[in-house]
Amino acid sequence: MLKSKIHKATVTEANLSYSGSLTVDEDLMDLAGLYPYEKIMISNINNGERFDTYVIPGERGLGHICLNGAAARKGVAGDKIIIFAFAYVQEDGNEQMLKDYKPTIVILSDNNKPV
Repeated sequence: MLKSKIHKATVTEANLSYSGSLTVDEDLMDLAGLYPYEKIMISNINNGERFDTYVIPGERGLGHICLNGAAARKGVAGDKIIIFAFAYVQEDGNEQMLKDYKPTIVILSDNNKPV
């Protein structure tokens, strides 16, 4: 199931020489319920690229969203992306729990502030 989504994050940097991952402002990680090194899927709205990587925390309050390493080939500063995280959810015979399930969705403004 979809656990968390950060919608319309603006890429602030693409750093090819970093070893890999996506740097996300730690305040945004907290809002979305993302954990350091959690696997994520990214969809680039500008160019249609979809890829998997993991999250690393960035400095709080700066709104940084940085594509690192190979991910830096999938977008450039200014691109809009969607960040998805998924989790296994066991119904344990309670189908209503699945029907009532709601992921955490954070929608961002152009300067990566929650709206």
